[in-house]
Amino acid sequence: MAVVGVDGCKDGWIAVVNRGGEISANYLERIDELGDVVEDAEVIAIDIPIGLLAEGARRADMEGRRELARRQSTLYVVAVRAALEAPSHEEATRISKATSGFGISRQSFALKSKIFEVERWLCDAPCPVYEVHPELSFKEMVGSVVDSSKKSWAGMTVRRRALLREGIDLDRVVGEVGDRAASDDMLDAGAAAWSAGRILEGRARCIPSTPERSPSGREIAIWV
Repeated sequence: MAVVGVDGCKDGWIAVVNRGGEISANYLERIDELGDVVEDAEVIAIDIPIGLLAEGARRADMEGRRELARRQSTLYVVAVRAALEAPSHEEATRISKATSGFGISRQSFALKSKIFEVERWLCDAPCPVYEVHPELSFKEMVGSVVDSSKKSWAGMTVRRRALLREGIDLDRVVGEVGDRAASDDMLDAGAAAWSAGRILEGRARCIPSTPERSPSGREIAIWV
């Protein structure tokens, strides 16, 4: 039995695998490599938006931001599909304001290639795939919002220790993935793996409590 947590990195993806407490990690150039690398995956949790709307904001994003309170800026409000399909950030901003009343940051617009990469892969994914957000996972894990940035020493230490308490020992990760993954990418993938385990065990909750649906019928929710 394997559960997998996935986070994007600069030039690909980091996948943390938990097989009954045996922790490993892999670097993937493309998300569609995951099924070949982890053939026994039962649940995959990934830090990328799954499900886009035609107008308005996703309830998952708005409710997730409220839960994160002072750390809400770590969770982007995902723009509508037409904005993400736009050829430029300027055009995306115009479309987003017209359909939703808010703009789109350059950081959020830059995520579109990974969003669409995952969307294309979902039909061929080897097992159920769930959207997660690491800061919400860490909040659930420690019982409160983690104030320190994950890029700071204090923030890295708090998150690493929280994962260790849950049996996810990332110190054992060696090899290429350790060289390619930034420390925050590895922590986020570990948090996603923690949520994947909760999903498999039936202990996870989703935000919102009743998922909304995209125009294509896909459920939209963030799981923790």
